[in-house]
Amino acid sequence: MGSNNALTSFLPLILLVVVFYFLLIRPQRKRQQEQLRMQNSLAPGARVMTTTGLFGDVVAVDGDDVILEIAPGVETRWVKAAIGRVVTDAEAPAADGEGRRTTLWPEPPSPPTPWTASRRTPAPRSPD
Repeated sequence: MGSNNALTSFLPLILLVVVFYFLLIRPQRKRQQEQLRMQNSLAPGARVMTTTGLFGDVVAVDGDDVILEIAPGVETRWVKAAIGRVVTDAEAPAADGEGRRTTLWPEPPSPPTPWTASRRTPAPRSPD
């Protein structure tokens, strides 16, 4: 009877460990393995995004390093662990007519219209 009581007292703890494993540890391990597979399969010509959000084209893979071309003629060296994901053409920033990548930042807003003290109607403009 004493062993049955000990088992029932540890059963919630055992169930908690099992649930913790299947909900947290196993999915995280799977994501890490997929990330490692992606980093090991990098090849020149791939379009990637770093973990900091920088887009670039893989020029060369040198051991644990990756050389990215972030603009025409501008190459930077990164460790493979800094590569967040391989980007498809639909996700990559569009290129302008000269082959340069355009920025992801939106155009700055136009300056505000001057308002009168009442802030209800725009101030009159002088004729040009």
